[in-house]
Amino acid sequence: MKKSDEQSYMELIEERRKQSRVTTPHQLIGLELAKILDDERHKSLYIKLAKEHDNHSLIILAKNIAEKPNVINKGAYFMRMLTTKTKEKR
Repeated sequence: MKKSDEQSYMELIEERRKQSRVTTPHQLIGLELAKILDDERHKSLYIKLAKEHDNHSLIILAKNIAEKPNVINKGAYFMRMLTTKTKEKR
C-alpha cells in the first residue's frame, strides 16, 4: 500500500468511527444517558444499565441530576443515586 492509499484508508476508518451504529433500544437509551450526564467516556456502562434497569426511570434520574447546578461529576452522582435506589427496593 502506498502512503497516500494508507492515509486515505485511515481517514475513511476515522469517518466510519464517528457514525453511530445503534441497533437496539437499550443502546439508544445508554447513549442518551451518556449525553445527558456529559459522560461520553462511560457510554458502554450506561448501555449495560439500560439493558438491566427500567429505561424510563433511568432517564428521569439522569435528567434530575443534570439539572442540579452544583453537581461536579454527574456520572458518579448518577451511579450513587442508582445504587441507593436499587438497595432500597430490596
